[in-house]
Amino acid sequence: GAIAQIPEILLKCVSRDEAALAVAQKAFKSLYENASSSLHFSAHLAILAAIRDVCKLVVKELTSWVIYSDEERKFNTPIILGLIDKELLNLAEYNMHMAKLIDGGRNKAATEFSISLLHTLVVQESRSSVLELPNLIDALAKLASRPGSPESLQRLIDIARNPTASATVLSGFAAGKEEKAKQSREKGSEHPTVCREDNINAESVGVDPAGFRDQVSALFAEWYQISELHGTNDTACTRFISQLQQSGYLSGDDISDHFFRLLMELSVTHCVSAEGISSRPLSLPSPQTSRNLSFLAIDMYSKLVVLILKYYVVEHGPTALLLLSQLLSVAVKVIVRDAEEKAAAFNSRPYFRLFINWIFDLLAPDSILDGAHLQVLVAFANAFHSLQPLRVPAFSFAWLELVSHRNLMPKLLTSNPPKGWPHIQRLLMDMFRFMEPYLRNAELGEPIHFLYKGILRVLLVLLHDFPEFLCHYHFSFCDVIPSSCIQMRNVILSAFPRNMRLPDPSTPNLKIDLLPEINQSPRIFSEVDAALKVKQMKSDVDEYLKTRHQGPFMSELKQKLYLAQTEATQAGTLYNVPLMNSLVLYVGMQTIQQLQTKTLPPLAQQMTHNGSLEYMMGTAKDIFQMLIVDLDTEGRYLFLNAIANQLRYPNNHTHFFSFVLLYLFVEANQEIIQEQITRVLLERLIVNRPHPWGLLATFIELIKNPKYSFWSRSFIRCAPEIEKLFDSVSRSCGGPRPLDESIL
Repeated sequence: GAIAQIPEILLKCVSRDEAALAVAQKAFKSLYENASSSLHFSAHLAILAAIRDVCKLVVKELTSWVIYSDEERKFNTPIILGLIDKELLNLAEYNMHMAKLIDGGRNKAATEFSISLLHTLVVQESRSSVLELPNLIDALAKLASRPGSPESLQRLIDIARNPTASATVLSGFAAGKEEKAKQSREKGSEHPTVCREDNINAESVGVDPAGFRDQVSALFAEWYQISELHGTNDTACTRFISQLQQSGYLSGDDISDHFFRLLMELSVTHCVSAEGISSRPLSLPSPQTSRNLSFLAIDMYSKLVVLILKYYVVEHGPTALLLLSQLLSVAVKVIVRDAEEKAAAFNSRPYFRLFINWIFDLLAPDSILDGAHLQVLVAFANAFHSLQPLRVPAFSFAWLELVSHRNLMPKLLTSNPPKGWPHIQRLLMDMFRFMEPYLRNAELGEPIHFLYKGILRVLLVLLHDFPEFLCHYHFSFCDVIPSSCIQMRNVILSAFPRNMRLPDPSTPNLKIDLLPEINQSPRIFSEVDAALKVKQMKSDVDEYLKTRHQGPFMSELKQKLYLAQTEATQAGTLYNVPLMNSLVLYVGMQTIQQLQTKTLPPLAQQMTHNGSLEYMMGTAKDIFQMLIVDLDTEGRYLFLNAIANQLRYPNNHTHFFSFVLLYLFVEANQEIIQEQITRVLLERLIVNRPHPWGLLATFIELIKNPKYSFWSRSFIRCAPEIEKLFDSVSRSCGGPRPLDESIL
C-alpha cells in the first residue's frame, strides 16, 4: 500500500532525515485538521509510524512539536493517546515536561488534561505506558494529598502506581463517572455531551439511536440467509455489502462503530446464551446449553467482516485496510466491557473463535490481500496489545494462543525482518509484566502454572526457530522477568545466532580469546540506556567514564539505585532493577567501545594478560568495585545477576562480563562476595537445560583455574549436601574437582 512504500521512498532520498522530518511535520499538522474522522486519524498515525521506522529523529521532533504547541493541540487527549500507542513520543521527556507544566495545580488546564490522560491510560488503554510517567504521577500525587482533594484522584494515583490492580478496583474508580453519564441519560438527553475528563471512552456509555439495534439484527438475519443460499462468491454478497455502504454503515464514523459493535454483541450473545438472539429478527438455531456453544453466528459475522474488507480493498486500494483497525478497535472495546461486566462469568471462547477465523481468512494466500499482509499482521498485534493480560486477565489463555498462532507470530518475525519484531517483543513484554508478580512471589496456582508452561513452550519455539529474535531483545526481557524465574531467563539467554557453531566450553585448554566471534559486539535492539535517561543519570555516567572525576556521582550512585518506598512495596524489592541492569550493561558497553578505539591488541587478548587487569577495567572497575562492596546482600545479588545476564554466546560482551565476574571474585576481600558470585552462577546451572554458553564457560574457568582457589573456600564445605552438589555440577561441567587440594 501507499503507506508501506513511505520507508522505501525515504530511503532513496539523498537527505533522508530532512525529507523524513518534512513529511512528518506535514502529517503531524494534518493530524489535527480532521481528527474526528477515525480513518483520517489512523492513516496519519500510520504515516508517522512508517517514517519513524527509517528516521529515529522523528520521535524527538514529534515530542518537541507537542511540547511547544498551543494548548488546544497540546491537550488533545485522543491525539496524544494515539502518539503514545504508536510509540511516537519520548515518554521520558514528555513525562518531565507535563510534571513541570502542572505547576503544583496552578495550571488548571494542564492538571485536568493530565488527570484525563492518566485515567485513560490506567483504566481504558495500556497500563504499561503509565510506568514511564513517574514524575507526572508524583506531581498529581502531591495534589491528591492536599486537604479537600477528591478521593477519586487518590484512587487513580494508587492504581497508577500498582499496574496489577484488579479490575474490581478499576471498576470502582470509574463508577462515579458512569453514574454521572447515567444521570445525564435519565434526564432525557438523547445525545449527551461527554466531557473528556468525565469519560474518555464515549463508546462505553453511548446510546444507540432509536430502533438501530433492530435494524442491525434484521440486516444480520438477511446476511445469514444470503450466505447460506449463495455462499461467499456470489454477486448477492457484493450487492449486500454495497447496500451497507450506501446506507452509511461503513462510512468509518461513529455509526460504523455502533454497527459493528451490535453485530458482534448479537453474535456473542447467540453463542453463549440458550435463548441467544433467536427471539430477535435473526432466525438462527440456538445452542441447547451454554457449555455446548454454537459458533454459527460468530462464523457468520467473521465472514461478513472479511468480505467487507476485501470489497473495500478492491474499491479503495490497500489503504482501505485502515478499516480493519477500526473493526479490531470495536472488538477490543466489546471484549473489555464484557470482561468487566461479567467478571468470573466471562467466556472467552466466542472471541477466540472470532479472532481465529479472522487470522485464518485475512492471512491466507489471497490475490486481493497478498500485498497487505504486514499491515494486517500489525493491526492484529496492536489489537492484542490493547487486550494484554494486565487489562483483561480473563482473556489470558486465549490471548497467549492467539499471539503465538502459527499464522501470526512466525509471519511477523519473517515478514521483512526485523520490521515486525518490535510487535512480538511488545506482546511478550505484556505477558511478562502480567506474570511478574505471580512469579516473583511464587504464587503459581493451577491457572498461573498452566500459563507459565504455555509461555515457556512459546519461548522454546522461539529459541529453536528464531534465536536471533531472543538474542537481540534479551535485555528488555530480563528487565521484567524476576530474578527468581531462572529457567525462563536461561531459555532467553541461551539463544545464539543460527550461523554460529558453539565450541564445547568444557574442552581442555580451550582458548576462548582466539575464537573468531569473541571480538564482535552483539546486536541489541533494546534501548539499553532508557532507564538511565528516565532517572537523568546518563550524562553523569558518561562524564565519569570519560574523566574519572571524583564528584558527587560515585557518592550518590548507591542511593539513586533505590526505589521510593511505595514503589519498593509494589515491586517487592528495594532496588530499581531495570536501572541496575541498564547501568551495568551501559558501563560495560562504553568501556568496551573505549578500549576498541585505542591502538592496542584485540580486546580478547588484553583480557588474557594478568598485568593488564587494572588497565582493562578502567573507570568501570571503580563503579563495579564500589557496587560489589557497598551494596547490601539484596543489592549485590541483583548487581551480580545484571552481570550474569550478559554471559551468553561468544561475543565481546560475554567475554568482558565473564572477565569482570572472575575479577570481582579474585579481588574480593569478603568471602560473602565470593559466595554470592558462586550462588548466581550455580543457581542458573542446576535448573533444567538449556544453559547459556557464557555461563558454563565462566563457571568452568572458576572451578578449574587454580588462581581462584575455588575448592578451598569454606562455603563449599558448609554442609555435606552442598559439597555433593558442587561435586555433581563440577562433573557435569567437565570432570571431577581436583584431588590434590591441601584440604584433602
